[in-house]
Amino acid sequence: MRKLKRHEKVLLKKTNFLEWKREDGQRENEITYRYHMGSRDDYKKYSGLCRMVQKLTNIMKQLDAADPFRIQMTDMLLEKLYNMGVIPTRKSLALTDRLSVSSFCRRRLSTVLVHLKFAEHNKEAVTYIEQGHIRVGPDTITDPAFLVTRNMEDFITWVDSSKIKRKVLQYNDKLDDYDMIA
Repeated sequence: MRKLKRHEKVLLKKTNFLEWKREDGQRENEITYRYHMGSRDDYKKYSGLCRMVQKLTNIMKQLDAADPFRIQMTDMLLEKLYNMGVIPTRKSLALTDRLSVSSFCRRRLSTVLVHLKFAEHNKEAVTYIEQGHIRVGPDTITDPAFLVTRNMEDFITWVDSSKIKRKVLQYNDKLDDYDMIA
């Protein structure tokens, strides 16, 4: 990049290119740090999902409450969000108004690992995932942003060849040498 001229420097002196007025700024940084997100793209995607759900909810609220289409779509939306684990119950469409980026971040694999006591901190959980120590069902997952549904939560385990699994089993006196031959 070329060196800026004096009048360009004066114009750009009070401009901060890292934080824009339209963006959340501090809130975005706080959530990105709390859930140990690798990039800000994840935050933007979750924010876009929240906006789409809220927009859909507003459209559905404008329909007549007795309309069978509205009832069917409301049930489908609430069922989908509940199965994803983003809302606590399927009772009301009002739950979608409180939907936030944190709701989606709580369903990330790294956060679920901390909740299930596989790791103490998010950073540690992200490291385990990136190194390939965790599997969901038969698949080894290496992306910490993997969203875990309520059904998949029961199938999170260590990879069979994981050294961490071996240490945990050894600590709990449940190590079977025959199973760990690999």
